[in-house]
Amino acid sequence: MLTAPFQLAKPVLDRIEEYNHQAFFVGGCVRDFLLKRPIGDIDIATSAQPECVQQIFEKVIPVGIKHGTVIVRHQHQSYEVTTFRIDGLYTDHRHPDSVKFIDKINEDLERRDFTINALAMNKNGRIIDLFNGKQDLQDKIIRTVGDGYERFTEDPLRIIRAVRFSSQLGFTIDNQTVDNMKQVKQGIESLAIERIANEITKLFAGDYLLNGLSYLKATEIYKHLPIMIEYPYIIHLLPRQLKPLYSFGEVIALFHITEPKVRIITWISAWKCSNQTKQEANQLVDALYYYKNNGLDSWLVYQLSSEYYKGFIRLANIFHPTNTIAHQELVDIEQSLPIKSKRDLAIKGNDLLALFPYVKRGPWLQHTLNRLEKEVATNRLKNTEIELKEWVKWNPPEIN
Repeated sequence: MLTAPFQLAKPVLDRIEEYNHQAFFVGGCVRDFLLKRPIGDIDIATSAQPECVQQIFEKVIPVGIKHGTVIVRHQHQSYEVTTFRIDGLYTDHRHPDSVKFIDKINEDLERRDFTINALAMNKNGRIIDLFNGKQDLQDKIIRTVGDGYERFTEDPLRIIRAVRFSSQLGFTIDNQTVDNMKQVKQGIESLAIERIANEITKLFAGDYLLNGLSYLKATEIYKHLPIMIEYPYIIHLLPRQLKPLYSFGEVIALFHITEPKVRIITWISAWKCSNQTKQEANQLVDALYYYKNNGLDSWLVYQLSSEYYKGFIRLANIFHPTNTIAHQELVDIEQSLPIKSKRDLAIKGNDLLALFPYVKRGPWLQHTLNRLEKEVATNRLKNTEIELKEWVKWNPPEIN
């Protein structure tokens, strides 16, 4: 019996078949269906060529039409629909230089990375399994389709994907596959760093993270990753009580706290991270250092964006396992804060200037507002105009 995500996508297959073409669910969605895991993206493979798919459906986005892939929009959902194909050479180690469209799924499945991903399923739930993928799922084995050396040479990212799947699924990587990974691992250095970061993020989010890290170490893949090329020992310093992390900002914070010698900006630059990831890593690290020295209090919560609460808790529980923090503790402290930001202060810069009419603007202004902000946020001072002005009079700013 097909589960709800497949039932929702089934009309897409029906429509393609109405035009006398074959269509199947393929790849990770079939794997996760058989493992009874939550279904993510649903991918579809078809004998219909991209131009034909564009004619069949009203809403189609030609994202990778050169390689046979389009996005079909149906019932507010997006489905990646790819024509059966045979790949040419991978000179860029990512995309085939050319593809040949074919009309049978057998050869299409042969080009896929691992047996557990080389599965197809028709709209009635019948599985096509040409490479014993179902058996490997049952035996919890990750192995390549065909020659591993060839699969990894085509796209070295598959080496990291193997480790990522071991982290997500808790599976063992086949010995021959591991050997092939070691043979080709230097090819990782030719990959776009954004692709690597995506896989590493998923690896660290895996329920069986320690399993994945054991393969990362055993194959010495990490020696071909940014930063770790120069500091290969860092991977061996990670805390034993490591638990899954759910963003790359959390991963950077983990590594920086583990080895403070490598600055956050160095990680950000080497991995070409976004400003959002940079902000997240910086906030998490600042909060973790503060927590180590002062514990959990209103000033920590005030400075930490609520979107990073869970990440902070995950990291704090890794580095300080004897002091378990609950999410509700942070929420309760946040709700009790007298102000949410500096903008909420009862007096502004112009009010301070009015108190010192003969003093020019300067750094003292911002410094004084910062002091007031902390006094109010930590409940040492009431946020009223009278009290704030009185405090400033008794604690005048240092003006150079």
